[in-house]
Amino acid sequence: MIKKMQIGTGRTTCIRLFATARLIFTSLILLSAILIIQFAEITPAKAELKLCNTTSSRVGVAIGYRDKNRWATEGWWNVASNTCEVLLKGKLIARYYYIHAVDYDRGGEWSGKDTMCTVDKAFTVFGVTDCVKRGYKRTGFFEIDTKNENDWTVRLKYPDENGKK
Repeated sequence: MIKKMQIGTGRTTCIRLFATARLIFTSLILLSAILIIQFAEITPAKAELKLCNTTSSRVGVAIGYRDKNRWATEGWWNVASNTCEVLLKGKLIARYYYIHAVDYDRGGEWSGKDTMCTVDKAFTVFGVTDCVKRGYKRTGFFEIDTKNENDWTVRLKYPDENGKK
């Protein structure tokens, strides 16, 4: 009778240990899955306005946009040939952005009909009216429609193969 109890007790202990190990293993897998999901949700989505210079020249870039309260223009980013530069980090705050670029090596510029204020050195200017009266240049910008996306890339290129702008 004692032998049967010892064998039964040993077998019961073995079954209990196996059940406990299985429970711990299952719990660890579940905990790992929960942590992976949480970290995936914490990782911020990529959000930025980036400009890629696909030309053979170095270019200077200025941007314009309207935030909640006012218009702003900022510049200059120097973007080497065949490289990209992040102009604004974080979720884009506007649907429309405006770009003006100058070709440092070949001359010429990328501009448009929307005028905003700039200067020749690094700048941030608020407002787009009375540029000259306020001591700034009145500069043409072309419009970019981001379609309210959080992330957008502008590819700057020559309009034709001859490099005319």
